Amino acid sequence: MTTVLKLGGSVVTEKATPETVDEEALQQAAAAIAAADVQPVIVHGGGSFGHHHAAAHGVSTTEGTDDAAAVRAITGAMRRLNDAVVGALADAGVPAVPLQPFAAGVREANDELRFCWEPVEAMLESGFVPVLCGDVVAHRGKGATILSGDELVVAAARAVSAERVGVCSSVPGVYDQTETVVDRIQSLEDIEEALGGSDVTDVTGGMAGKVKQLLALEAAGYIFDIDGLAAFLRGGNPGTRVG
Repeated sequence: MTTVLKLGGSVVTEKATPETVDEEALQQAAAAIAAADVQPVIVHGGGSFGHHHAAAHGVSTTEGTDDAAAVRAITGAMRRLNDAVVGALADAGVPAVPLQPFAAGVREANDELRFCWEPVEAMLESGFVPVLCGDVVAHRGKGATILSGDELVVAAARAVSAERVGVCSSVPGVYDQTETVVDRIQSLEDIEEALGGSDVTDVTGGMAGKVKQLLALEAAGYIFDIDGLAAFLRGGNPGTRVG
């Protein structure tokens, strides 16, 4: 069974302090992955590494830059975080290897992402656990823009025909208006009912966007927190099931 797992930036870093890893959470995640009988494709977010530099240079998924120094700052920060994540996984006994998206992807002028997935497929065939991250990518006509971890998770799930997709977040699932975790979301209407309408996207920390992307996949998606990670990797259904 092919599994794609995202470790949110809010999970593996201290988001309030620039370039600070949450060592305890990262070690907990690495231990859960090492104990599981799965070979996942892992994607991690930027947290206090990439987001800090992207904000400083005004770069986003839509606003690009042709400043090489800005590109170096963002992708360099993500490389440092990727090294930390891969290192923690390796210390736990996971055969993790890094893959920097900046060197493997490009966004066309129409915003379509093209990504070379052959290295990931070869890594899986060789028994490795590829670890990707949110990053900048060259964007025709815009210099470079952000490739978010959320978008990368969806693209990876399609590329490797994943059967399960997990998003490990800072919350135990999708909350409804009474702050109760919703068991399952199967449609866009379910999102609006749970979150109080489509106009609440900005105040939910991007949760609605995550759910909408997972709904577009054929794979079963789950949103959970660090305490639900081990259960997800064992084949359980923690947090909120999407789809």
